[in-house]
Amino acid sequence: MVWLKLDLQYFAADEKTEKATPKKRQDTRKKGQVPKSQDVNTGFLLLLVFGALFILGPYMEGTLTGMYKVAFNEYIHRELTEEQTHSMFVEMTMEISKIMAPIMGVAIVAGIASNLLQVGIMFTGEPLKLDLKKLDPIKGAKRIFSARALVELMKSLLKISLVGVITFSIIWINKDQMMMMSQKSVEGALAFFGTITILMGVDSALALLLLSVLDYTYQKYDHEKNIRMSKKDIKDEHKNIEGDPQIKAKIKEKQRQMSASRMMSEVPEADVVITNPTHYAIAIKYEETKSDAPFVVAMGVDFLALKIKEVAQSHHVTIVENRSLARALYQHSEVDQPIDEQFYKAVAEVLAYVYQLEKKI
Repeated sequence: MVWLKLDLQYFAADEKTEKATPKKRQDTRKKGQVPKSQDVNTGFLLLLVFGALFILGPYMEGTLTGMYKVAFNEYIHRELTEEQTHSMFVEMTMEISKIMAPIMGVAIVAGIASNLLQVGIMFTGEPLKLDLKKLDPIKGAKRIFSARALVELMKSLLKISLVGVITFSIIWINKDQMMMMSQKSVEGALAFFGTITILMGVDSALALLLLSVLDYTYQKYDHEKNIRMSKKDIKDEHKNIEGDPQIKAKIKEKQRQMSASRMMSEVPEADVVITNPTHYAIAIKYEETKSDAPFVVAMGVDFLALKIKEVAQSHHVTIVENRSLARALYQHSEVDQPIDEQFYKAVAEVLAYVYQLEKKI
C-alpha cells in the first residue's frame, strides 16, 4: 500500500495540471510558439484589399482604360521589332505596377497588422531551424489523425461552406440584374460586376473575421493546454532559477566559514572584546588612520562568540563584560564598519578603561 501511494503521488506530480509560469511562457515565445489564428490574417487581408479596391476602383479603371487606348491607338500601328516590343513591355509593366503596387502595399500592411494584433513584436529564428523530428513518419501520422487535425478539417469545411453560401446568396439576389447586363454599356457592366465582386469579398472577409474570433479563442485554449506544467516542472524551474536549495545552503555555509575564518584572523589585532558574557562577543578596534570612529573587526553569538573569546585570550586581548552594550552592538553593527554614533560614549569609556589597564596612556 505504501508503494502504491508513492506511485500515485509520483504520477500526480508529473501530471500537467498547473498553469505555465511567466518563464515558461517567455521560453515558448522565444521558440515561436504563440497562440495565433490564420483566419485573422485572411480576414484582415481580404477586408483591407477589397476595401482598397473599392476606394481605388476609379483610379484603376482610368489606368486600365488608358492602357487599352494606348494599345489600340498607338501600339497597333508600330512595327513589330525587338526594340518596339521591349519598349511596349516596359511601358505596360510600369502601368500595371501602378495598379498593383497599392494593392500589394495594403496586403503587406494587413499581414503585418494582423500578426502584431495577435502576437505583438516578436523576432525568433527557432521555427526555421532544421528539426529531424518533424520528418518522423510516425509522428506525422499522429498529427494527421489527431484531434487538432480533425478540428482544422471541420474549420476548413465551415469556412468553405460559409463563403460559398455568402457568394451564392449575393449572386442569387442580383441574378435578374446580371441577366440584363447584356443591355448595358461595357462601362456599366464592368461597374456592376466590380461592385458585386467587392460586396462578395467584403462580406466573406467579415464572416471570416467573425470565425477568426472563435478560432483564436480555440488556439489560445489549445496553446495554454500544451504549455501546462506539472508541479515537478515548476519545482525544477524554481531550482534552475534560484539554484538548488542544498547547493545554496552549502555555499552559504562555506561563506560563513570563510567569513568566520577571516574574522578570527582579525581578533588578535583588536583593542577589546566586549561580551555578554556567554552569548555575544564583539571585537572592537580603534585606528585613527583607518576610521574616525572605532570599528568592529569580528562579532558572533554562541559558538562563534566562544571562539572569538578563545582567540582573544590566547593573544592577550582584553575582554570586557558589558551585557547591554554587547547585545546592542551586535544588533546595530556590521563587521569592518564603524560603530553607530549612539555607542560612541559607551565604547569610548570601555577603550579608556582598556588603555588605562594596559598603561597605553
